[in-house]
Amino acid sequence: MKFEPPQVSVIIPTHNRLAMLREAIDSVLAQRDVTFELIVIDDGSTDGTPAFLDELTHRTSLARFERTTHRGPAAARNRGVEFARAPFVAFLDSDDLWTPSKLARQLEFMRQNRACEIAQCQETWVRDGRRVNPGTRHLKQSGDIFLASLRTCLISNSAVMISTGLFRALGGFDELMGAAEDYDLWLRILVDREVGLLDECLVTRRGGHSDQLSAMPAIDRFRILALMKLLASDRLAGDRRIAVSDVLAEKCCIYGNGLRRRGNIAAADFHDRIAARAQGWRFELDPEIVSALGEMRLLLTRNAADQIAHVHE
Repeated sequence: MKFEPPQVSVIIPTHNRLAMLREAIDSVLAQRDVTFELIVIDDGSTDGTPAFLDELTHRTSLARFERTTHRGPAAARNRGVEFARAPFVAFLDSDDLWTPSKLARQLEFMRQNRACEIAQCQETWVRDGRRVNPGTRHLKQSGDIFLASLRTCLISNSAVMISTGLFRALGGFDELMGAAEDYDLWLRILVDREVGLLDECLVTRRGGHSDQLSAMPAIDRFRILALMKLLASDRLAGDRRIAVSDVLAEKCCIYGNGLRRRGNIAAADFHDRIAARAQGWRFELDPEIVSALGEMRLLLTRNAADQIAHVHE
């Protein structure tokens, strides 16, 4: 039999979601009219996932898996892409599902739009077993969506297909981020790239379970870090720099107020200082932002154990 290299590398990170993982993997193995490889990174599961994955790799040559210590979904996805052999990567969260035509339809879209390095499709949202309609602010858009994405993450992990080369060139997901690592990466991409949209519902996005990253407490601390990273780079100018500075100040004020109500005065004061300084970062790269970014990373690193304890992907 002639060997066909994979057209798409499918990456699934997972942590203690065996029942949902089985269904997610079945939806990948059901893909039609496309050659793919499935890479599952078990992020330190303790629920029988390793035994299931070991048995799976004996059943099909399409799948491989690696077990790692529990470091969170950012590290797990990055590890998966290290193994990727295909020109495109598609991520699937272990609680989501694909229709059988997802990869083939999206790959065809990418081929028809060769300048497009990242694209996504539409989704069906299910919460607690019932179909729900996403809010207007979550509706997917195409083209230049950088400014629209500052307040709401408009790209979905399970709906995206991205050039493997682009992902690697940007360094992948930030592994310090216990949540909102996708928000961070998409913004870094959208600074100077447009996103494509295949207007077909090819993903079922399942929500309502307690271990969702979007349900993680204090997720805005990671979004704040993402915005500070952008301001500390030389990639922003004009309206984009102003908008990032304004949203940073807004999020720091809201998050700082929450910290103060909970009695965390030192952390609240830090975020209040960032909000005040952000006005001075609106027009040019200021060395002060680099110092503030270092402080923010240190603050998050000190709380790393708590972050990882809440992350389940």
